[in-house]
Amino acid sequence: MEEIIRRYFLAWIQADMETVRNTFSEDAVYSECYGPEYHGLVQILRWFRDWNDRGRVLEWTVKRVIENGRTAVAEWYFRCEYDGVTDAFDGVTIADFDGDMKITRLCEFQSKAEHCYPYGA
Repeated sequence: MEEIIRRYFLAWIQADMETVRNTFSEDAVYSECYGPEYHGLVQILRWFRDWNDRGRVLEWTVKRVIENGRTAVAEWYFRCEYDGVTDAFDGVTIADFDGDMKITRLCEFQSKAEHCYPYGA
């Protein structure tokens, strides 16, 4: 599962739609960290194409992956340029896989990449 997640993140950097197509089941549900949700492979591919028309992923670094059964949790750092604005944040992905090792459900959660230390580091 970890290798599949790593390939999927790399597909965003390379704008590789074929890898995305091969990563998700036909009826997959994808919930982004800021609200949008895509139902089915057709919507996921449309979002991928539309997003890459307006932006590009500059970095998507996996920090660690935890696997349990057919679920993987990945902690990561993400940096992109979208509509001329560069942004970056930390995040977590929870991905459920079917028997064919296709992602059936993926949920993302976001955290600020810059941290403060109110009581010292």
